[in-house]
Amino acid sequence: MAPLLAVTVALVLADSAVVTLALPDILQHLDASVGQVAWVLIAYNLVLGLAAVPAAMGFSRVNTRIFSATGIAVFVGASAVCAMAGSIDVLIVARCVQAIGGALALVGCLEQLVAEHGERRGVATWVTAGVIGTALGPVVGGLLTQAISWQAIFVVQVPFAALAVPAALAVRPARAVPGIAPDRHRPAVRANVTLALLSAALTAALFLLVLLLVQGWGRSPATAAITVSVVPIAALAARPLARLLQPPPGVEIAVGCFLVAGGLLGLALPPSANLAWTIAPQALVGLGLGLTVDRLTFRAMEMRLPRARHAGWTIGARHVGVVLGLAILTPVFTADLQDAQVPAQEAITSLVLDSPLTPQDKIAVAQALGSELTSQQGQVPDLHPAFAELNLDPEERSAAAQLERDLNAQLERAATRAFRDSFLIGAGLALLALLTVIPLRRRRKP
Repeated sequence: MAPLLAVTVALVLADSAVVTLALPDILQHLDASVGQVAWVLIAYNLVLGLAAVPAAMGFSRVNTRIFSATGIAVFVGASAVCAMAGSIDVLIVARCVQAIGGALALVGCLEQLVAEHGERRGVATWVTAGVIGTALGPVVGGLLTQAISWQAIFVVQVPFAALAVPAALAVRPARAVPGIAPDRHRPAVRANVTLALLSAALTAALFLLVLLLVQGWGRSPATAAITVSVVPIAALAARPLARLLQPPPGVEIAVGCFLVAGGLLGLALPPSANLAWTIAPQALVGLGLGLTVDRLTFRAMEMRLPRARHAGWTIGARHVGVVLGLAILTPVFTADLQDAQVPAQEAITSLVLDSPLTPQDKIAVAQALGSELTSQQGQVPDLHPAFAELNLDPEERSAAAQLERDLNAQLERAATRAFRDSFLIGAGLALLALLTVIPLRRRRKP
């Protein structure tokens, strides 16, 4: 029973970023605007963040098994509607309902995992499943989109989560321990603030990086998914490394925040658009993710009752942090992308004029490029259609192919610069999270 509940936790938290690589396909298939498509991602995180605490507050008033099974069933039904959505509005509404079911499922699964495994192991399973789901979300979403379609992202969730409904109903409630009253503690404000800021910073790695790879550097969703798999692999390696070194919890969290900041700084300043330059920065981000998120979650929940309520606060902090990151970073990189268009077009003009093509072919290339740049305004353009429609002499094709490569290289450099400020802001958010970890010393009275 417990493995199915853990898988459900992973699915719910994976959905916070699972559609990232599918957004371009959703935009095209549902004939939506860029702003509408962004809400497919934002709506889920916002509703999940806001619903987590109320869900936890209502948990004590309902039978544990019914609570968990209801949440999972709502998540399953909404996932099915997402897969069948014929319009962007239906998809966004279904994502909101999916998030409500996810909030109920996360709170309920925590208590049931504790009932199955005991306090320490149950909480550890819940936290670990969430970290794995968060890190793997973009990877799995990208591979499914490339191999099948964006709808497959939601279709594959249905059977796994549906099996968890009877599993939740079969778990026996935990017995109350005599003599221990469910004390009510205040939320761990500092740990939750750190978690929110770190989640906002990680948005740059889990969201902006895949946009840079697909939209900026023109890589396929499958290639981008394989590339960003470095983050979850490094996150999984962080825990054995921490157990080996055994640093104090506060030091471990501080090092993790610093690694995330360093990784985002590396992503902001790649020497070229070669995918290899993203590997080491992603590894730093993944190690930082593995060292911080679960440790901060444990710190926010440790020895605090009722357990479900404090779990709700951590869920809320994480996903409100994601929304905060999207709200801060998206306008920045969008504006920078707009600002990069004029210099990029000037560079394209210069490259066309300097090419060894005949004057007539230069005019034809310029006209075709102008048409593509106009039709694809507001995004990094794909210039290949402009060259594919040209009718060039055989001796001119080699020069045209070299010109296309030079133009693509110029666009990659422009896109890299356009994403730079957003990655730097993400690094700043990670450093701000680091500052919240530093203990405040009280002045001793003389």
